[in-house]
Amino acid sequence: MLLKDLRTAVLDANLELVKRGLVLYTFGNASGIDRAEGLMVIKPSGVDYDGLRPGQMVVTDLDGNVVEGTLKPSSDLETHTLLYREFPSIGAVVHTHSEFATSFAQAGMEIPALGTTHADTFYGPVPCTAPLSDEAIGGRYVHETGLAIVRRFAATDERAAIDPLAVPACLVAGHAPFCWGRDAHEAAHNAVVLEYCAKLAYNTLTLKPDADGVSQALLDRHYFRKHGPGKTYGQG
Repeated sequence: MLLKDLRTAVLDANLELVKRGLVLYTFGNASGIDRAEGLMVIKPSGVDYDGLRPGQMVVTDLDGNVVEGTLKPSSDLETHTLLYREFPSIGAVVHTHSEFATSFAQAGMEIPALGTTHADTFYGPVPCTAPLSDEAIGGRYVHETGLAIVRRFAATDERAAIDPLAVPACLVAGHAPFCWGRDAHEAAHNAVVLEYCAKLAYNTLTLKPDADGVSQALLDRHYFRKHGPGKTYGQG
């Protein structure tokens, strides 16, 4: 993809977050990567969405060095670059402080897979990271935020690794959600769906705090009808 096209795609993703009510003022950002060039395009820090133009998007390398642009990149830059380095299958990252997903993050709770709406996009619960230590917060805080996400997706003795494209989102404890996708459009789409699923989960747990999660059979049926080589949803 040409950088000018990537700038436009990233701008469109940022504006989609505003259009769908996931962002207040400048509370959020989206980025996209050109893997062939090793360059990333990201929203500038603290710039109001109303006046954003493609040329204002900031181009950096994967170490966060600005390559093109006169504005400062998003303050979440180091989280984005780390996720691109550690999750090579993703092509875009979105960060919001959307109401319901952020509520789960502030509670330090994962978003359980309670029904088929969730299962259509997320193959299992949307995980929440462990809280950051005081040392991590006082050090390279934004970098440590990315590390917390990566650690949550890694295999441990208790659980298998999570495929970042099968569960394209993570809640950062005490903070807010990060989402991603194969491109900027998909990442923004996943952020919108995440917020809706978080709202449904909140409502369900309010009505029935001990609600069971969706069965594995139903999770499989709904996830794989939209994902993978055997998917049947849509026009093919």
